[in-house]
Amino acid sequence: MSATLIIPGFKGSEAGHWQRQWLEDDDNAQIVEQDDWHYPVLSEWLYKLEAKLVENPGAVLVAHSLGCILVSHLSGRPAASHVAGALLVAPADAETMAKKDARFASFAPLPREQLSFPSIVVASRNDEYMSFNKAQALSKLWGTGFIDLGFSGHINPASGFHHWPEGAILAAGLHNAQPEQQLRAG
Repeated sequence: MSATLIIPGFKGSEAGHWQRQWLEDDDNAQIVEQDDWHYPVLSEWLYKLEAKLVENPGAVLVAHSLGCILVSHLSGRPAASHVAGALLVAPADAETMAKKDARFASFAPLPREQLSFPSIVVASRNDEYMSFNKAQALSKLWGTGFIDLGFSGHINPASGFHHWPEGAILAAGLHNAQPEQQLRAG
């Protein structure tokens, strides 16, 4: 099986986060480390992601929060051809975040074009970092599958997500799907 690249968001998915647990549980999982998790710069984060993709062609990306926005910015770049699929969990609204904190300005505006690889957005109805309606609208623009996880907060340890085996099931589907079977929104 090809690699699973774990792509945390702002602050790097702290200890106890389901992404960190995934790394312990899956021998094929690797984290895309950033030099500075507290001061995200899109060009620097893209460089790290693209370098990891060149080392791991055919990888499935498992992103959380600002990591989802990083992945959406990857689409259309040459390294995107190395992506087998992407699981985008609790995307963060970088546009709103940038208005409150200039550290997020390089991630805005949010891409609004169809992604160049199969993907699934998983969103919560009470996520403080992106409204459910905006996540659903972006999913349609991106051409992704969409999963409504109900009232699950930011899908992180604070909302009870320490171990999330359902995420691994979703990612396995992206690893195994044939191009004509890829999940797309209608």
